[in-house]
Amino acid sequence: MKLLTIDDSKTIRRVIAGVGSVLGFEVLEAENGAVGLEILREQTDEIKLVLLDWNMPGLNGLEVLQAIKADPRTQQIPVMMVTTEGEREYIIKAIQAGAVHYQTKPFSQEVMAARIMEALGAGG
Repeated sequence: MKLLTIDDSKTIRRVIAGVGSVLGFEVLEAENGAVGLEILREQTDEIKLVLLDWNMPGLNGLEVLQAIKADPRTQQIPVMMVTTEGEREYIIKAIQAGAVHYQTKPFSQEVMAARIMEALGAGG
């Protein structure tokens, strides 16, 4: 099973890749929304969760989330926002757009592992 992390921060992608690997996932990485959508469309059947930053150059996370949910091929894939934007209005917008979970940065590896499992319906 594969996770896709879309974040312009190489450090965050590396941390998420490490957590995902420990959980037994292959983690794909994209440095922006356009690349992330391309990977997602190429590997739709294999990607089980998208972890998505809000603030990125080009398409922002909300625009990427809306594109994922508007495409019948990808709309069933769960998306978790992973962002520095912790204000209530951002969380509401993300949930209304179809995000299944919302994690603010910074986070510990333990918290990220728990959030990934929750987003996949396997956590408490």
